[in-house]
Amino acid sequence: MANDLSMAADDATLNRRVAEGNRGAFDVLVMRHEQRLRGFLRKLAGTHAADDLAQEAFIRAWQRADQFSGSGSYAAWLLRIGWHVFLDTKRHQASLHRRHDEAPVPPTRHDPSYETGIDIIAALSTLAPKERACILLCDVEGWSHTEAANLLDMPLGTLKSMVARAKARLRDQLIPPHTEP
Repeated sequence: MANDLSMAADDATLNRRVAEGNRGAFDVLVMRHEQRLRGFLRKLAGTHAADDLAQEAFIRAWQRADQFSGSGSYAAWLLRIGWHVFLDTKRHQASLHRRHDEAPVPPTRHDPSYETGIDIIAALSTLAPKERACILLCDVEGWSHTEAANLLDMPLGTLKSMVARAKARLRDQLIPPHTEP
């Protein structure tokens, strides 16, 4: 069935075919968007979780293909699904932590394990999930503030504030404090 699909077909056309049950059209959409979705989720949730999250996002995209209106970007719609899969997973993990009375603790500068050469991934992991998503979408993935706000279902001003706070926190973590001689 994939043979009759043109790689030149736009995402909205392919998704209409997916909504009709066309697996080949979905395969084309996966090939087009898999790398971007996995990259976003890898930076958001870590390498180990990204594959499972992406797989779940694609399953939801398949199941909800009829909900894509075609009026916006398919990539944004898919990333939005990925974001919600991530949030659902975080909620589930938080519930498990509460049940087992375990709370994850991000590293701080005062921890003996904190290294001055901390990398950006470790620094990103200390941000709240919404802040991490905002900075990833806007400063790493290249989405505009408006697009990212729509994707994350938040007001534009809130997104801009979160990006600014996240940048300040990252700066504090990644740039060593200036010491006087």
